Amino acid sequence: MAIQEAIQSMFDFIGEDRNREGLIDTPKRVMQSWSHIFGGYKMDPTMILESAIFKEGVCDEMVVLKNVEFYSMCEHHFLPFFGHISIGYIPNNKFVGISKLARLVEVYSRRLQIQENMTSQIADTIMEVLQPKGVMVIVHARHMCMKMRGVETQDSVMITSAVRGLFKSDHRTREEFMGHIRG
Repeated sequence: MAIQEAIQSMFDFIGEDRNREGLIDTPKRVMQSWSHIFGGYKMDPTMILESAIFKEGVCDEMVVLKNVEFYSMCEHHFLPFFGHISIGYIPNNKFVGISKLARLVEVYSRRLQIQENMTSQIADTIMEVLQPKGVMVIVHARHMCMKMRGVETQDSVMITSAVRGLFKSDHRTREEFMGHIRG
């Protein structure tokens, strides 16, 4: 299989013996691992949210899901980045089962990514499918491409946000969300 040959070529590139006992099954294990790590390509983010939309008893107050853990892979260096995502939205006649927000994070984080795009993709999908009054997504992440290579900073955290609707136009709404995720 081509991917297994590519992994063996990688061993050659880094100066490793591709026939060493510990590496014999590594190409197969990498393929299995990548099937999970990059499983987001096999998931449809719209369908995930649409599968659990509720219209009865809809609240019109802010809904917040805080500190959803995620792991992703940097598309620039093929190294992991990981952290937590907090999502807030204000329903507009429909809301979604809370686990679907976590699943939405999984869809986008399990693809080759950059943090900035992932943050926007999550917010934009919520806006498109739920059509809320507003949404805000905050991502805190540590990047192995910064820790292991290049500048090798160990304690840096990158923070990105996507702000849509009422969260963008009303600073009190933004502050309420920030207060929820700080506490």
